[in-house]
Amino acid sequence: MLPVKWDFMTEEKKNSGSLKKFALDLGVSLFGVADITGIRDEFLLDEEVKKGFDRGISMGKRLLGSVLDEIKDRPTPLYFHHYRQLNFFLDRAAFLLATRIQESRFNALPIPASQMLDWENQKAHLSHKKVGYLAGLGWMGRSNLLVHPEYGARFRLVTVLTDMPLEADRPLRGGCGKCLKCIEVCPAGAIKKKREDFDHWACFDKLKEFRRQGIVSQHICGVCVKACSGTCMD
Repeated sequence: MLPVKWDFMTEEKKNSGSLKKFALDLGVSLFGVADITGIRDEFLLDEEVKKGFDRGISMGKRLLGSVLDEIKDRPTPLYFHHYRQLNFFLDRAAFLLATRIQESRFNALPIPASQMLDWENQKAHLSHKKVGYLAGLGWMGRSNLLVHPEYGARFRLVTVLTDMPLEADRPLRGGCGKCLKCIEVCPAGAIKKKREDFDHWACFDKLKEFRRQGIVSQHICGVCVKACSGTCMD
């Protein structure tokens, strides 16, 4: 008689595994689940709506290295187009994942990959980077970007909030170590050795300058993204 095999996988773990497979099949590069109960008060959403969610699904899509290769000290029209296509892909993936969750009789809210509510004060519905950090997709780098150990900062993120029972991932242990590549190339001089000293306003002023010059029609740069390949880790 064969021994009985007991399946001790929890509902949360099964759900997380199923959604991860669905997302990876859509073509996303990264997937993680965050416990957002400690940060949801920061979200710029209706109070009753955000209280209903305790998990944030973070999905990432890797940038094409060939597009980044063209960047020198400023963004390029090619990078701008790629940036928009990535956002479209991520928004579509988030919509499809949220639909799948709803079909499983749970609630889900996809948050746009790139939608500022207040550009001057740099306010969005939530911080995709913070959710991604809590979901174990990387650490916060000197550049104020989320850094993945393999992809560096060369990816973009989107978030789906849900009340579906999911097993939350844990933040990664890691850091930029001795790598100073982003500091060396930053055209705004906004990046410092200590992440806490990152100059948000110097960065934003440079983005506005690129836009005024007609280089791109959105507040983007990409210089530090290109520099961060993820090869440095504590």
